[in-house]
Amino acid sequence: MEMDRGASLIAARVFGALSLVAAAFQLAIAAGAPWGHLTMGGAFPGRLPSPMRLAAIGQALVLLLFAAVVAARARLLFDRWHAVSRTLVWVVVAYTVVGVVLNAITPSPWERALWLPVLLVLCTCAVVTARTP
Repeated sequence: MEMDRGASLIAARVFGALSLVAAAFQLAIAAGAPWGHLTMGGAFPGRLPSPMRLAAIGQALVLLLFAAVVAARARLLFDRWHAVSRTLVWVVVAYTVVGVVLNAITPSPWERALWLPVLLVLCTCAVVTARTP
């Protein structure tokens, strides 16, 4: 069953907003915010070590790129990317599915409580957008 354009627009906007929040979180921990218990399985309570801060910057960039792909698929932004977004949006779906699984099995109860619901919403929004004709 294909989704309609209205649902795709809403899903893409929700995906974009949540991605911006998650990217801001990643940039904050990269800058030294003491929220290590909320990420990376809770392996680094407090401030993350330098290599993990670089990983957080990479994660923020990935999130922003994925938000751009979803926005292009929904024709909210980057209209020139629309054709390629038809394929790339499924990469976003796959990534969010993996994120759901990893956040469901993380040993960190804080990370599970915070990020599992976010990843479930991101995954749902990506699927809705991907299935729009």
